[in-house]
Amino acid sequence: MRNLTIYLAVSLCLFMSKMTAQQTFEGKAKVIAIKIENITKEEKMMLRDEVEQVNQELEKGTITAAQADERKLKLAEVRAKNIETRVAAAEAELKTLVQDKVDGKIAERDTTGNGYRLDLTLPGFKIRDSRKPYVPGELRTTSQFVFAFGVNNLATDGAVAGSDYRYWGSHFYEWGLSWNTRIAKNSNLLHAKYGLSLMYNNLRPTDNRMFVDNGSQTDLETNPVKMEDSRFRNVNLVVPLHLEFDFTRPTVKDGKTLYKTHESFRLGLGGYAGVNVKSKQIIKYDMAGYDSKLVTKGSFNTNDFIYGLSAYIGYGEVSLYAKYDLNPLFKDNAVKQNNVSLGVRFDFN
Repeated sequence: MRNLTIYLAVSLCLFMSKMTAQQTFEGKAKVIAIKIENITKEEKMMLRDEVEQVNQELEKGTITAAQADERKLKLAEVRAKNIETRVAAAEAELKTLVQDKVDGKIAERDTTGNGYRLDLTLPGFKIRDSRKPYVPGELRTTSQFVFAFGVNNLATDGAVAGSDYRYWGSHFYEWGLSWNTRIAKNSNLLHAKYGLSLMYNNLRPTDNRMFVDNGSQTDLETNPVKMEDSRFRNVNLVVPLHLEFDFTRPTVKDGKTLYKTHESFRLGLGGYAGVNVKSKQIIKYDMAGYDSKLVTKGSFNTNDFIYGLSAYIGYGEVSLYAKYDLNPLFKDNAVKQNNVSLGVRFDFN
């Protein structure tokens, strides 16, 4: 019953947000971002309840400890697969939405003329109608949908030269929600930017190699069978925090000073911290004209927690974006290698 209530509450929020977003890009993007955020929450809560039920059976003596561990592992695999499938569907919606924006099919602002704006607040699923015309630049705290992509690699001793991974074939994606709060009441220069993001870091080894878990070590080894593709994916759920310098000048309207954002040069300096959600390796073969794919999920000895530095610089909603993990990708490997990414970031206001 608790899971059903949560599902209905989330569905209601998404429905109300869709109905009142006025078909703008910002409204639609926030709906997708909220959907992505709630997918992980829903599946983890359901997994927690399922594991509690297994523990109860173990305490009653109806199953053995080995049987309990096996069932927990299977339950975790099912929930991880559900997250991957549902997030992939949301990602497809996002790509379509971005393309529609590029093609000019979506309005930038509300064109209905009523001037009202719906505020959707998480957590708690509170919906608030301001009941007054919304004026851009009037609020001290605003929200953005963040989407970033680019190249990804591992740095050895701080350098990526001579990497064991394809430079253009290895890539990253990130999407999430952020909030931007003006620090000084009467100055638009400094902002605190914080939120929640999902980071997908992909690595494609060179020379027909793949990752092999050798106990406490995770090594790159040559596959005796020719592979069409070898890709290692690491997914992290992180909380980013940046100090943002926004050079958008304030404007005065009807005697009131408005502090708009994301309309001039911007610089963000900060970092992120979070947890590893999933690691997996995807290998594709073409054997005698038959395509096959092998997906291996597990820890691969990756760090459970992640933290790093990030920065961005740009104009308007678009900026160049770089991030660097301060802790190595693998826990106990003899050679410490840290994930590094460089790409383009969009902050849709």
